[in-house]
Amino acid sequence: MPRNESGVSRRGLLKGVGSLGLAAASPKVFAASQRGPSVQAPDSPVAPVARAVTAFALGEVELLDGPFLRARTRNQKYLLSLEPDRMLHTFRVNAGLQPKAEVYGGWESAPTWADIHCQGHTLGHYLSACALMYGATGDVRFKDRTDYIVGELRDCQAAGKTGLLTAFPEGNALMDTALSGNRYTGVPWYTSHKVYAGLRDAVYYTKNPVAREALTRFCDWAVTATAPLTDEQFQKMLEVEHGGMNEVLADAYEITGDARYLALAKRFCHQAVLDPLARSRDHLDGLHANTQIPKIIGFNRLYQLTGQKNYLAASAFFWKTVVNTRSFVNGNHGDGEHFFPVADFSEHVFSAKASETCCEYNMLKLTRMLFELSPSAGYADFYERAMYNDILASQDPDTGMVTYFQGNRPGYMKLYCTPVDSFWCCTGSGMENHAKYNDSIYFKGKDSIYVNLFIPSVVRLDTGASLTQTTEFPEVATTKLQWKTNRPLEMSVQLRHPHWCKNAKVKINGKPFVESRQASSYIELKRVWHDGDAIEFEIPMEIQAVPLPGSDRIVAFVYGPIVLAGALGTERIPPGGNLTVNERLYGAVLNTPFTPPTLTGDPVALVGQAKATGQPLTFDIPASGSATSVRLVPYYKIAHERYATYWKLAQS
Repeated sequence: MPRNESGVSRRGLLKGVGSLGLAAASPKVFAASQRGPSVQAPDSPVAPVARAVTAFALGEVELLDGPFLRARTRNQKYLLSLEPDRMLHTFRVNAGLQPKAEVYGGWESAPTWADIHCQGHTLGHYLSACALMYGATGDVRFKDRTDYIVGELRDCQAAGKTGLLTAFPEGNALMDTALSGNRYTGVPWYTSHKVYAGLRDAVYYTKNPVAREALTRFCDWAVTATAPLTDEQFQKMLEVEHGGMNEVLADAYEITGDARYLALAKRFCHQAVLDPLARSRDHLDGLHANTQIPKIIGFNRLYQLTGQKNYLAASAFFWKTVVNTRSFVNGNHGDGEHFFPVADFSEHVFSAKASETCCEYNMLKLTRMLFELSPSAGYADFYERAMYNDILASQDPDTGMVTYFQGNRPGYMKLYCTPVDSFWCCTGSGMENHAKYNDSIYFKGKDSIYVNLFIPSVVRLDTGASLTQTTEFPEVATTKLQWKTNRPLEMSVQLRHPHWCKNAKVKINGKPFVESRQASSYIELKRVWHDGDAIEFEIPMEIQAVPLPGSDRIVAFVYGPIVLAGALGTERIPPGGNLTVNERLYGAVLNTPFTPPTLTGDPVALVGQAKATGQPLTFDIPASGSATSVRLVPYYKIAHERYATYWKLAQS
């Protein structure tokens, strides 16, 4: 839930890692083998930074059958089931227009949820999700929905006459209070950011000129509305969660060329967060986690546009700190939405309120941006870990609904939002998560293509050539890439040798070509490719025990990049107990007595005793207490039953 900074609730052949010190990105494992002035419009031209690589456009990558395509299909069905007019209800009311449908429930309704003040955030996420889905699939149904919402928002701006778009039940009063320089409740900028981002994504992915017009009017309003604030008042305002306003204003500058938007983007940088991070100081203890990550994304975006090194220093240090020292085995972090001291992991690991899904949504955005600047395998290693074990794992395989938290409490279960009576922050970011799986599988550099993820897909190059990846990964630890080209193509293929693989092997056209023992690196295959040329890549996996930071007796199990969870059955789970309309019930829903099995002994010995069951990615491991063994299965497949991801090992 959004919060303010004080924590008051709202809600060569082998290329090694790059220059940002990413070697520590992989967790330790046990294996069987062992404040500043306001910035006016710049007087001199900014100096954009050239990216080392860029992601392929969504439409240049086609997903083939596999878990990610199936997850996207479920998301498509959910998006199409929603009614835009219900999300537009209060926007129209606040503009003096007659609403066309009743408002949705949950966080979108008042007065029940008025204390959260997030009304309208869902529309922004939904607009982004539909734009992303159109970009990813070309399905015109999503462009039609995007165009409709954009037109409605433009009509609201015309009726309201200011350019401001809000759906708060008190109308514009909440934003007026935020702009007064006085203390205020609610998160008006956080919510507004979602609408800004939706309009931006409509510009990027649907090329709708009306979206550009509405975005520009909204930005013009922000420039005018914030102008009277002193620097001190502005920074005080930024103590309350404000989303990625610096990022979206920087994007608006790139779209329009209006230097006022760049100046305001810089002013929206929270100096109390930027300054220590830029000096490599970890001051995150106690801060609301997902309040910070969008700010960091904005810092990185501003570095891309201006070349100012403090923005890069802050964003790179934040990523390294969170990933290497503050993350659980699934790649996510935090307890009750807040960062906690690194020394206190054992006090927080078994919380039901760990790993807010929104956090990983934003960490993947930041990871993608950093990778484009410095294409290091450590970034891609983390992206893979988080996408399987948090994002893919967050979706109900039956209904397509999504989680808020993904707690580690033994015997807990995933709780999913309802279709129309929740609309949590993670419901909104979840709409986007499962719309863009074809993003970040591949990146392109000068005469090179990076293969980062092992997902069945086809990537199409500007030359007309294409590369098809056929794989059953992670159930089978191999992938095959085959070229289709009308003429010889000189290109370097950079294959990621993952951090979890000791020895990777490459065949070209069926013949052994190279063997790599340098984990978390890239294998460079530079040659002239012909039609039909095929690359076979073997990346063997093994089961490992990953200790909790600072607690070698609390471990999780992984197989390759896949977190293995103990499947603990459905005992004492009431019918329908996997759904809740109130995110505040997390941690209380399953307070019925339940005693999970006990794992005993040394982590290395337990790994050695794990037995493959014959089912993909599935193992039995000896236990005591309530069961004689525990079945370990991929966490991303766990749904509608109790589970355990971390185990406190008993002494033998």
